[in-house]
Amino acid sequence: MRLLPVAAAAILALSLTGCSAVTDLIHNETASDFDDLKAFEEDWPRASSAAWLPADAEAIHVRESTGGDPAIIGFRSGSPLDPTECAETERLSGPSFAADWAPDDVYVDDVFACGDWAVMATDDGWFGWTPSAPGEQEVAPAP
Repeated sequence: MRLLPVAAAAILALSLTGCSAVTDLIHNETASDFDDLKAFEEDWPRASSAAWLPADAEAIHVRESTGGDPAIIGFRSGSPLDPTECAETERLSGPSFAADWAPDDVYVDDVFACGDWAVMATDDGWFGWTPSAPGEQEVAPAP
């Protein structure tokens, strides 16, 4: 029965080192960071669901369920969202995750509907979440 204390000590040691694999396992979520849009498109398996990101997007952060949706994304950008990809609408949804890089107040009056993402402006870029509400998705431009 010495294995149980050893296993517990190993899990504790991993969690104290900030091991993201342990956090992912416990919370059923994962986090990813990308320097720019090229790295995001090459390395995030669901990048096609966020084709609305502007070309100058950088410092891209993603937090998502290990099973896919829900997810949040935040990034720096000085560009507006493409009106062929996104349309402004009343906010009907909210993000399922929080992160230290996310805005403090996500309960704004209006968001941009970009496919199944709801997206809001931040001081230095954009923050979005998926899935958005069906009423928001209906406003998004057709792909």
